[in-house]
Amino acid sequence: MRYAGRFTISCAILLASLVLLPRAVVAAVEPVHGTFQASDGVTIHYLEAGKGTPVVLIHGYTGTAEGNWFSNGVAEALAKNHRVVAIDCRGHGKSEKPHEAAKYGPQMANDVIEMMDQLKIEKAHVHGYSMGGFIVTQLLVTAPERFITASYGGSGVPETDSKFKEQVPADQAGPDPQESEASSKLQTNPDRDPEALAAVRQYPWKPEQRGAIDLTKIKIPVLAINGEFDGPNAKTHRMKRELANFTAVVLPGKSHLTAIMAGYIPQLYIGTLTKFINDNDH
Repeated sequence: MRYAGRFTISCAILLASLVLLPRAVVAAVEPVHGTFQASDGVTIHYLEAGKGTPVVLIHGYTGTAEGNWFSNGVAEALAKNHRVVAIDCRGHGKSEKPHEAAKYGPQMANDVIEMMDQLKIEKAHVHGYSMGGFIVTQLLVTAPERFITASYGGSGVPETDSKFKEQVPADQAGPDPQESEASSKLQTNPDRDPEALAAVRQYPWKPEQRGAIDLTKIKIPVLAINGEFDGPNAKTHRMKRELANFTAVVLPGKSHLTAIMAGYIPQLYIGTLTKFINDNDH
């Protein structure tokens, strides 16, 4: 389906393009570990690999930079042509894990900008998965000039106006039968701190802070990649209406975790993301 200035890639077209995508996860690269101290004193860890135009990767809730991007081949594919920097969000991975809810919220987006400043990155592509997508939206509100492209995985910017909510086409119920297994694997992460993760969710967001963005002001290319069983219509209907340069890709048969996690063949995800970033380099 084609929109004025906006495109949606159908499952059929996506499957037909498989010949252009990686057939296997590329060989792993050894990332460089780094840390910096955020403005509020919290220590933030990140992984870095490759050279070229910077790409900042932001993982999902309960995930890590290693698990969300390096173990599945996403970072390795991007690092062929880019400088990849994957942050461990506060409360996750090897970053410090405060147990106070006040330490989270908007500061998680601020950490990304502070990391870019620390690494002398003026502008970058930014890609976030799930919670990371919500952080991408915050970044587009507070610092849109710092980004070349913005892309979402397992996420998007949902409708907030009840009139438009009624117009969202129904999504496939699913889910992928492997989703439960993927969720169990995610919970085995040795860096997991349940109290810190609870604090992330307990941040007292104000209603006007969630989804408070004027997408019509965003002129850079934007991509959203969602599994067929992960509410793609609900997550992208508003983006199709309001963004000037938007691409939505639906991964057939995939759910929230199986679209991205190692062991569930994320080649479609990898190929879609790398092509989008390569095509929009400058």
